[in-house]
Amino acid sequence: MFMHSIQNTVSKVLPASLLAVALTSCAPESGQDNSFANSSSGQPPNIVILFADDLGYGDLSSFGHPYIRTPELDELARLGQKWTDFYVAAPVCSPSRAALLTGRLPVRTGLYGKSIGVYFPDEPGGFPVEEVSIAEALKERGYATGIFGKWHLGDALHAYPTEHGFDEWLGVPYSNDMDWVGDPGFDAMRAMAARGETEERSRIAATRPAKYAEPLPEYFNSPLIHSLAGGESSIEQPADQGLLTRRYTEAAIDFMERHVDSPFLVYVPYTMPHTPLFRSDEFTGRSLGGRYGDVVEEIDWSVGAIRRALESLGVADNTLLVFTSDNGPWLTMKEEGGSAGLLRMGKGSTFEGGMRVPTVFYWPGRIQPGVVSEIGSTLDLFATAMTLSGQSNDTGSDSVDLSSALFENGESLRREMPYYRSGVLYAYRVGQWKLHYILEGAYGQPPQRIELPAPELYNLLKDPSERFDVAADNPEVVAQIQAAVARHRIGLEISPPLFDVRLARIQN
Repeated sequence: MFMHSIQNTVSKVLPASLLAVALTSCAPESGQDNSFANSSSGQPPNIVILFADDLGYGDLSSFGHPYIRTPELDELARLGQKWTDFYVAAPVCSPSRAALLTGRLPVRTGLYGKSIGVYFPDEPGGFPVEEVSIAEALKERGYATGIFGKWHLGDALHAYPTEHGFDEWLGVPYSNDMDWVGDPGFDAMRAMAARGETEERSRIAATRPAKYAEPLPEYFNSPLIHSLAGGESSIEQPADQGLLTRRYTEAAIDFMERHVDSPFLVYVPYTMPHTPLFRSDEFTGRSLGGRYGDVVEEIDWSVGAIRRALESLGVADNTLLVFTSDNGPWLTMKEEGGSAGLLRMGKGSTFEGGMRVPTVFYWPGRIQPGVVSEIGSTLDLFATAMTLSGQSNDTGSDSVDLSSALFENGESLRREMPYYRSGVLYAYRVGQWKLHYILEGAYGQPPQRIELPAPELYNLLKDPSERFDVAADNPEVVAQIQAAVARHRIGLEISPPLFDVRLARIQN
């Protein structure tokens, strides 16, 4: 067993030579022998990515929750690597998912919005055709590619995941609360606001919290789509949300069974614990943690079922399995919204609770067990997958190969992490230090947005809750991070926000 010590993390922070390391891809050197692509099975390793929705940093028992029981994930954390400092590239759904799939910051791909935070139903755009997804890249190496769960990167036919590298998709096209029965849709609600019909809009919005707190199937009309590459698709509507976790799990296992003779990418972006919370009868009332705990414990069951399927198929020792979340907990949902543990704030914010997520890597025989306190990101799954499949990382320009930390008892090549919200850089981390330029709560929570006259500095190793501004005592660190930010911005071409394109249609 090994552990990347916090002392190692600290020692590499202050030297200017290390601060100069920018967020760049790390492709294998030309001619380098890639042992992962030459495994005993004679094929590149399988990659399984399990991606929860709105799961907070403190929502697993292995990450500190006292009442939600997650024995399957706890066992993965014991036998694999538990990463304590792992981040998403955005604090909300759509841009976070885009970053995982492309290895590129949302501001680079345009998959973000300044006025609209995520994609909504009837989106005319979606995942850009010029972007290369991790599925498209792995198909170049003969991978079978399946997605079983929430997409949230466009619901038009041209935006389906099966148009962007995935062979098969069973899942919902957007968040499970975006199809309210009997209520106006997103465009209609925005149009009401534009016309000044604030009273009626407020009346409709006021009916929704109770429906989140005690959700009934008849409140929602969420579609469940089954799509195959080549155009064949069917829609089941409304979907039985209580069965979604189970159906995703069964479909993922079925896909692995059908493609066991080829390398496969299986991406399972769970619909929950995004609210409204639904679970199967088997898990109803099961958790001490209430409805939210029921939902998380069913996801934990899913993780165990997928792991055991890999074992029964005889491919566990040639499979990298990753579990993480798309952003922090939706705190305004109160008891239904999860917990960020000791981290500050949650979903929607660039405080740690919004963008640091619980993460476990597992690969028996390849990954030695340990707790890793290096910096990593879902951005980095792209470059890491390229290395494992024997390819260079030509498109994931913000992605860093984590192989050294995962497999070689080494340090993570990611030294820095930008915190973007709505296309704006709010904060920046280098080593254990995080510098805030803008402070803002999410979904009406304090603090109100303030562009700081002088940036605030936090030592995350000593103060992960971001309580104590130590900028005045560390001016040299502030200067070093500001220099790193300047380097980060060199050559970073900000694309126009694709999520906002539909505003013109709404206003007209």
